[in-house]
Amino acid sequence: MAAPPLLTLQGVALTFGGTPLIEHADLAISPGERTSLVGRNGSGKSTLMRIAASLVEPDRGVRFLQPGTTIRYLAQEPDFSGFETTLGFVEAGLAPGDDHHRARYLLESLGLTGSEDPARLSGGEGRRAALAQALAPEPDILLLDEPTNHLDLPAIEWLESELKGTRAALVLISHDRRFLSALSRTTVWLDRGVTRRIEQGFSTFEAWRDAFFEEEERDRHKLDRKIAAEEDWLRYGVTARRKRNVRRLGNLHNLRKERREDRRPVGTVSMTSTEAESSGALVVEARGVSKSYGERRIVDGVSLRIMRGDRLGIVGANGTGKTTLVNLLTGKLEPDEGSVQLGTNLKMMLLDQARAVLEPSQTVTEVLTGGRGDTVTVGNQSRHVIGYLKDFLFAPEQARTPVSVLSGGERNRLLIARALAQPANLLVLDEPTNDLDLETLDLLQEMLGEYSGTLILVSHDRDFLDRVVGSVLVSEGEGRWVEYAGGYTDMVTQRGQGVQARSAPGSARPEPREKNPAVNPTSAATARTKLGFKEQHELKTLPARIAKLETAIAQLREILTDPSLYARDPGRFEKASAMLAEAEAGLAAAEDRWLALEMLREAQDA
Repeated sequence: MAAPPLLTLQGVALTFGGTPLIEHADLAISPGERTSLVGRNGSGKSTLMRIAASLVEPDRGVRFLQPGTTIRYLAQEPDFSGFETTLGFVEAGLAPGDDHHRARYLLESLGLTGSEDPARLSGGEGRRAALAQALAPEPDILLLDEPTNHLDLPAIEWLESELKGTRAALVLISHDRRFLSALSRTTVWLDRGVTRRIEQGFSTFEAWRDAFFEEEERDRHKLDRKIAAEEDWLRYGVTARRKRNVRRLGNLHNLRKERREDRRPVGTVSMTSTEAESSGALVVEARGVSKSYGERRIVDGVSLRIMRGDRLGIVGANGTGKTTLVNLLTGKLEPDEGSVQLGTNLKMMLLDQARAVLEPSQTVTEVLTGGRGDTVTVGNQSRHVIGYLKDFLFAPEQARTPVSVLSGGERNRLLIARALAQPANLLVLDEPTNDLDLETLDLLQEMLGEYSGTLILVSHDRDFLDRVVGSVLVSEGEGRWVEYAGGYTDMVTQRGQGVQARSAPGSARPEPREKNPAVNPTSAATARTKLGFKEQHELKTLPARIAKLETAIAQLREILTDPSLYARDPGRFEKASAMLAEAEAGLAAAEDRWLALEMLREAQDA
């Protein structure tokens, strides 16, 4: 018999300012469960999490916590007031009998010493300290709201590994698809005030959600046709049998009421970029570029050529010099050694991670129009600013709202809206995915996929890098940067490891392998110079195997898009889900193997 839930929310509802935020939410967390809580920005996910943590009282509904169960909640904005050091802050979350050595271990693993002044922490350092406080007591339930925000890739990889080994039940809110897919086993979707649950991890959620919306749209069309038929009867067929007619007229009023009260999904983002005339074929050429600050070498002898249409991702731990490198490549910073040549006819648009380009006192309209009228030019077409703002999920009444009152996600959407309205053939995006929900990330990705200009992207989002870039430039330490073909996953395959996670002080670190910066590194298999007969046969047959796996995956996804399958036939749903996971793992392994063999063949032919 399954263990009873540690935490249960039933029929929870909450209204803010007269508008229902949560109408009917259920949540049940069992021992060791891994749940992703998903939904659009503003749908109430964080509020539901705070209700679960007993920090917000709902208007109605029931919250039950098993006696003796311990909960730790990671807020998006932790409160450090009253603490002199980060160690003191973390230890304040420990209960009598908890291991105080674990507090120091977690801080050191996250790159902190414990002596930092909480009032002087950066956003990333504050997030690390808050994570250490949440993890230190080893609670029964961990409620984590955007735990990867402001973290670099090493810290994200460390956190993912740490959470995989914890005994605690997890409830995760995150925009990081890779993080959610790796950790979750069930998914709770908060949509228009109501929760829906599937007994699968995040990797199957989006296909299920899209199928749900399609079914909902079909039902809406049926309702519209029924209303049209009843209205036609009302105009032309009201004869005899008055009682029956009165009842039918009442039914029509009910149908109209149903349509009026139908809460459709929140509007979707529509992104279109304004592209300038094409740049020259060469966009940026760096030759032996170096830059130091004091004794510290940030960039050491980097040579790189970026051509028109290239999509370059730049990754590395915080503090490795990603922003410095971008400033060197775009001509904003002079190198100490070497040279940077910019191409002809360049029109650059920079999306700043710090959002420093937004003036807090400006209104949303003034940011887009520069204070000149109420129209904005997008793609050589003049559009009213209200219509353009709707494309980015802003309500008409927000047009006159000052920037200072916008949320982080709204500011980021506003920056993206302004960036896409300016003619550019070189987009430089520094952490554009911060604070965006998954649907907006999808549409940003689609826009970048259709963008014909050149892209330089700095990001810690592994999934977004895989979907967008064609090569990845990685910090190898001590100012060395190496370019790898493909996205983040391809880089890991070639490099043999991800961006190295931090280790506790004094622990061993793997020494970086020496690589020739003039060529893309390959896996250890490429050290050989000749393909054997078996490998030649494998290279020849792998494309057919990959195609077969892709077909099987498409068929399985089609089966799982049926939103009623789980309720109708749970056994088939479980079997199809397991087969899908196995097929996707097989496809990833086959693609990785083909890539390694193909690089070996190219090295042999060179």
